[in-house]
Amino acid sequence: MRRTTLLTAPALLALGALTACEPTPPTGATPDSVTTPPKAPTAQPSSPTSAQPSAKPKPAKSDIAPNTPIAVAGPAETAVKASNGFGLTLYQQLKSKEGNLAFSPASISVALAMTYAGAKTQTGEEMAATLQTGPDAKAFHGAWATQLSAWQQDKDVEIAVANRLFGDKKYSFEAPYLALTKDHYGAPLQPVDFAGAPEKQRVMINGWVAEQTRDRIKDLIPPEGVTGDTRMALVNAIYFKAKWAEPFNEKVTKDDTFTTAAGTKVTTPMMSNTTFAKYAEVDGVQLMELGYQGGRFATLFVLPAENQKIGDLETKLDAALLAKWTGALKGERTWIRLPKFKIEPGKAVELSDPLKAMGMKQAFVRGAADFTGITNPQNPEDRLFVEKVYHKAFVAMDEAGTEAAAATAVMMGRAGGVPAEPKTFHADRPFLFFIRDTTTSLVMFAGRIVDPTK
Repeated sequence: MRRTTLLTAPALLALGALTACEPTPPTGATPDSVTTPPKAPTAQPSSPTSAQPSAKPKPAKSDIAPNTPIAVAGPAETAVKASNGFGLTLYQQLKSKEGNLAFSPASISVALAMTYAGAKTQTGEEMAATLQTGPDAKAFHGAWATQLSAWQQDKDVEIAVANRLFGDKKYSFEAPYLALTKDHYGAPLQPVDFAGAPEKQRVMINGWVAEQTRDRIKDLIPPEGVTGDTRMALVNAIYFKAKWAEPFNEKVTKDDTFTTAAGTKVTTPMMSNTTFAKYAEVDGVQLMELGYQGGRFATLFVLPAENQKIGDLETKLDAALLAKWTGALKGERTWIRLPKFKIEPGKAVELSDPLKAMGMKQAFVRGAADFTGITNPQNPEDRLFVEKVYHKAFVAMDEAGTEAAAATAVMMGRAGGVPAEPKTFHADRPFLFFIRDTTTSLVMFAGRIVDPTK
């Protein structure tokens, strides 16, 4: 299924990425074995300026040690708690969409965090509550700087995070805001001509997003997403590619049955391996986390009980439950069967209604939104508000590993211990997944698979 969200304006534009079983081994069956992103630039504060710049299970080699304790967030804790809390609350707004689902809580959080940095009065208060920033805005932005910097230093996976502000060249933007977004988010200001050539700027921004995401996220902003009243677009793009700590053997992958959420049985390629993985059973739900090379990143798979509908599990999903799940994980020798899948975004998802439902209301109100921290024109008709928020996400998993990408755009405009037998984790029915940074526990991508053939 394809899902996408866009946030536009004559207001503030924030872009991100969103795309929106009964396993029983056969009798006698045995488990089969089966670039460094650029550093954030540093800005020097200045006065307000115009826009510038087979067989038997075998012991597995793995980076995951049995009973490894779950890492804590550390210096990035404020950002991690905020992003995970916000992201799983947003999931409740998105889960009603049919089919497979993928989105990036991290991408959306970063785009909106840059927007929040210029919000004041009630607008800022509502955004802080929605984004779950905590009482200290300085600590919140500092925590994001710590998290983004840590990713830039990781050499074991390909991960790139790019942020940019596209501002109308005739507008004057506040120096403290430009310094904060550049210092903490590595987001330089690029001058553009929204007023004179909106379509040209839309094509240019979409091209920039595609380049940052290795062409996985295309056409983030739809044709109506940039108008002659648009004055600023705040854009985040994330690209992630990593190899499993122990890849699956392609020769062992075989077609098998997957029971969809609708109860239909479909045939899909099913990967298989026996390895050390983090595993747990909590309240009847099976949890299994597979690590990538280097050990920092992993994907948590959540498989409901056979008699439990995935929608019922989704309704309970929040940051506390996710923390409970990850806290229960321990190293176990596990027989894993997972379907290969790919979620490709089509049309962008527009997030303004979900965000309003979460409490971020005034930011979208023409003439009432207060983003004077970004720009403070004398004419009230030239003040900014958020018109749309667009998001797209891509996630693909196969025997080698995982590739994922997401982008978010906020558009702003002017008012006018090993057991004898392995555990089994057979994902032949709908499941949830969370690609996360295990060092800080930040969820980068999240979603569900209800039919891997779609």
